[in-house]
Amino acid sequence: MKFNFFGSKTPKIGVAFGGGGARGMSHIGVIKAFEEFGLHFDYFAGTSVGSIIGSAYANGLTSKDMLEIAKDLSVKDIRTNKVIFMPSKTDGLEKLMVDTFGDINIEDLKKPFSAVAVDIKSTKEVCISHGNLAKAVAGSCCVPGIFQPVEFGDRLLCDGGLQNTIPANVPRYFGCDYVIAVDCNSTRTYGTDSVKVLDVLGCAIISVKVLDVLGCAIRVLMKSNAVKGYLSADLVIGTDNKRFKSTSLEGIDEMVQQGYHNAIDLMPQIMQIFEGRYKKKKLKDFDKDEIEFI
Repeated sequence: MKFNFFGSKTPKIGVAFGGGGARGMSHIGVIKAFEEFGLHFDYFAGTSVGSIIGSAYANGLTSKDMLEIAKDLSVKDIRTNKVIFMPSKTDGLEKLMVDTFGDINIEDLKKPFSAVAVDIKSTKEVCISHGNLAKAVAGSCCVPGIFQPVEFGDRLLCDGGLQNTIPANVPRYFGCDYVIAVDCNSTRTYGTDSVKVLDVLGCAIISVKVLDVLGCAIRVLMKSNAVKGYLSADLVIGTDNKRFKSTSLEGIDEMVQQGYHNAIDLMPQIMQIFEGRYKKKKLKDFDKDEIEFI
C-alpha cells in the first residue's frame, strides 16, 4: 500500500483524453505539464484522437516523443483515399500505430488503457481493453463518412465520439478514485446567424445558409455527448481550440502551448487530487449495461 506526503493512502488516478481531430495535439501540452510536475497515472482512456494520445502516454512516450511524431505527419498519411467524398480505409492510421508501438495488443502496453468506440451493428458504446492496439485505436478514430468502419472481431467500429467523446467514466469502471479529463475542444458549440428574415416586395422571406445551420446542429449534438465526460470527471482540463481546424495540423505548436497553459492554470487543483485532498465529486452511476467491455 502506498501513502502520500500527508500519511493517507495514495489514490488511484485515471486520465481520459477526449476526441477532437487534429485539435487533440493540445493533449500533448497537457502531458508536458504533467511531466514537469512528476505526475503519474494509474489508468488511461481515450476516444478518437484521445485514444492515440492515451495509448502513447500509457506506453511511456513523452510529450517530446509525441510532438516529434506529430510533426512528421500529414493528413494524407492518415486519410489515404484521394477520391473526394469516398471514405478512406484506416490503413494509414494503423500503420502509424504499428510503426510506433509494433503490432501489439492493448494488454502489452506498460500501463492499463482502454479505447472507446461505437459498434454500429449494436449501436452500443464499446470499451476496448484487450486485443490489437492498432485496430482498436483505428476503430475509435473512425469518423463516419471520413473512414470506413473497422472490423474488430464480429463488431464494426466507428468513432467513440458518437456516444462518449470524453470517456471519463471508463477509468472509474476500473477502480479509479479520481479521474482527470482532458477536453481539447471545450468550445465545440457556437451558434450561427445564417438565418435571416428578408423583406422582398413586402413579403418576409427566410434566408438560410444550409451548411452553416447543419454545422451548428451537429455541434449542439456533439456537446450533449461531451456532458457525460464532464459529469464523470473530478476535474476537466478544457482547451479552447476553436481557432484551429480539426482536419489540419497547422498550428500544432500553438495547440501544444494552449494545452500546456490550461493544465498549468489548474495545477493547484491537480496536485490536490494527487495528494488525496481534493473533494470527490458525487457522481451519477451510468448504466454499464449500455456499454460492451472487451
